[in-house]
Amino acid sequence: MKDKTFLMIPGPTPVPESVLLDMAKHPIGHRSSEFAKILESVYADLKYVFQTKNDVIVYTASGTGAMDAALSNLVNPGDKVLSLVIGNFGQRWAKIAAALGAEVDIIEVEPGKAIDPKTLKEKLDSDVNKEIKIVTLTQNETSTGVTNDVKTLVSMIREHGALSVVDGVTSLGAMTCKMDEWGIDVLVSGSQKGFMIPPGLSFLAANERAWEVQKQCKRPDFYFNWETNRKSVIANSTAFTPAVNLIVALKTALDMIKEEGLDNIIIRHEKIAKGLREAIRAIGLKLFVENDSIASTSITAVLPPDNITVPDIRKTLKEDYDIVVANGQNQLKDKIFRIGTLGFVSQRDAITAVGSLEAALHKLGHKFELGQGVAALIKYLNK
Repeated sequence: MKDKTFLMIPGPTPVPESVLLDMAKHPIGHRSSEFAKILESVYADLKYVFQTKNDVIVYTASGTGAMDAALSNLVNPGDKVLSLVIGNFGQRWAKIAAALGAEVDIIEVEPGKAIDPKTLKEKLDSDVNKEIKIVTLTQNETSTGVTNDVKTLVSMIREHGALSVVDGVTSLGAMTCKMDEWGIDVLVSGSQKGFMIPPGLSFLAANERAWEVQKQCKRPDFYFNWETNRKSVIANSTAFTPAVNLIVALKTALDMIKEEGLDNIIIRHEKIAKGLREAIRAIGLKLFVENDSIASTSITAVLPPDNITVPDIRKTLKEDYDIVVANGQNQLKDKIFRIGTLGFVSQRDAITAVGSLEAALHKLGHKFELGQGVAALIKYLNK
């Protein structure tokens, strides 16, 4: 049915109607007093979501742009960077660092696993000369549906003396992430995830430890330059022409986030994701991440049943029910499908998705008792 498509992927995520309506308004001047007031509100509210007192820079770029901005203001050629890789986006940190001329070392685990803090500690302890300058890591890896224990990992990185640079693209606004309390040095995110607006904006916050390192960067990026952009943040402006309508939409979304409250948002994400996992098990499917303690609350990766392919599942969900779920990435393509529960997603959406998944699997020949998945989900949600 036209205009009924519902996204249940890691991003873009569903956008509230009020946000869409505000974004559809005629653009206003980005140097006007009216826009400055909007920016003042946005900059303040971003600190709330980041859980930080540090200024939050807004870039007109994707989440990868903020990742690039993070490292291009810190890395000099020959610097040693350690990348903790649990999937595709952890690997992206390593690629960016290498492109900037860093000497990159990697701790990588098999897909579906998280970084073991003991492994990181051993690596950092072996760096007796403190040559590792930066450690990059991902809080929530949507390519696999795994979360890292960022709080523990960051404390180890700080004890060593290196900077922690954290990808919070799919965790901020969905999972607990306390920049200042946990001692995260640089934290980045993107608009089309927990912030509930379309793609096009990314965010970066850095603490004073990171700013001291930034001062030693020999060739900081021009567009992504921290100092240039922070001056504009302080002045309730932007260094360059921004995506005006997206920032207007962001203000509306941030108002919604504050109204619901971060704690309630985190509880909502946890409840829906854990209920979905109960439903998947009840249908007789296997979860790619079996360990509930490291399972993402933003995305759930599922293994298809025998003799039914991931493309067929995705095609049936889209053609019959207008629900879009994601394929696996890279080596996991066609081996898993991923159901997003990120951002503007409610219990009703989860119930609809599970019911549609049951119908699709039944049509494709999977043998199970119809209704068990929906029943398991509803029972969990009603706890």
